[in-house]
Amino acid sequence: MNANQTSNARGWTVALAGTGINLALGILYTWSIFKGAISESIKAGGPGSFNWEMASINDPYAVCCLMFAFSMIIAGKLQDALGPRITAIVGGLMVGGGFFMVSQTTNYWSWILGFGVLAGMGIGFGYSAATPPALKWFSPAKTGLIAGIVVSGFGLASVYIAPLANYMVSVAGLQKSMMIFGIAFAIVVSLLALLLSNPPAGYVTGGAPKPGAAQKASDSPELSPKQMLSSGKFYILWLAYFIGAGAGLMVIGSAKGMAAASLGEMAFLVVAIMAVGNAAGRLVAGVVSDKIGRANTLIIMLVFQAALMFAAIPVLRGQGNPVLVTLLVTFLVFNYGTNLALFPAFAKDFFGMKNFGMNYGILFSAWGLGGFVLVRVAEMLKVQTGGYTASFAAAGIMLLVGAMMSLSLRTKKVAAEAHVSVGAESSSIMEEEFEEQELATQKTNR
Repeated sequence: MNANQTSNARGWTVALAGTGINLALGILYTWSIFKGAISESIKAGGPGSFNWEMASINDPYAVCCLMFAFSMIIAGKLQDALGPRITAIVGGLMVGGGFFMVSQTTNYWSWILGFGVLAGMGIGFGYSAATPPALKWFSPAKTGLIAGIVVSGFGLASVYIAPLANYMVSVAGLQKSMMIFGIAFAIVVSLLALLLSNPPAGYVTGGAPKPGAAQKASDSPELSPKQMLSSGKFYILWLAYFIGAGAGLMVIGSAKGMAAASLGEMAFLVVAIMAVGNAAGRLVAGVVSDKIGRANTLIIMLVFQAALMFAAIPVLRGQGNPVLVTLLVTFLVFNYGTNLALFPAFAKDFFGMKNFGMNYGILFSAWGLGGFVLVRVAEMLKVQTGGYTASFAAAGIMLLVGAMMSLSLRTKKVAAEAHVSVGAESSSIMEEEFEEQELATQKTNR
């Protein structure tokens, strides 16, 4: 086996280990099942039950999203300095500790601290260590594909965790289930972390970017966090990420509740089914953006998501058709999943790999704030209005605004490409003129 084949094999090992870590950390997306158990406990009352305000029931999930996002900045710096292995192990142990903590209590603030802060930070540490090393082993032509594969594990997790969590909660209760999950995922993440590694110093990825790839290797700058924060592109990306991710997390956090009216006791299946859409969105967006460009893919995704938000208003009103509800939620989450493949690729394309961990961590804060704000607002509007109409309408409008902002990314890119094309054509013309003059000179001298 030659050196290139060895590096390819190592690269795929790292990518698959990162995918496996995300398959464990994706338990975040099954919150709606835990939320349902907490809601039933509040309604039942009695000794040992959850004594929370109904409007606050999503708070641990919202805080978890927020801490997930902001811990990515710290974890990204740690990953850049000490490597992905240590960072992922720390994350796995934090998730395990947070889940074990909430398994011992029904206290609101303990759940905020355990599930929201501790588990949220642990997920951020593990997630931040999964994608960067995988991207470093592959050429720029595969940036979207590899990012899509690794982050698809996070979205696909609910396929097995949702039915498992629903079964465990019904048999063993919520708190014992949380303890089992915490121990299991701490072990799994720590073991998979041992397979993570960055390429050796001086490593060069094999193969050149394909024609039409979103970004050529030579075009990719290496920006420090400070330089990135002075770039206008960063703020456009941040706002688009805030809107796209926040709208998707709003749906994910309430998926089981939205499906309950039409699917009854089988509503938990929507959580598992939409996981397929979530993972598919990441894979499809990664591959498509390698072909047609990140900005074009982002614009299409935001407009499609806005259309689905408006379509959701009549579909979810009353007792909707089970098939339509399931398809709608799946496609909404498909679009949400595209964010998680597109924005790491954007970060690599625009800001480089040298400081990728911290740069993407800063950009990822948009995901956390989007989830925190829109999830909280959606739950408050639902309590006030008794439905999802207001929150879906507001999200749809925001998504269209995000699509319009994202046009500037595409326009700048097209302009840059046009400039390069004109430059190349001018150079070609000059070369042809020089050759003609050279021939004329030769004829004269004969």
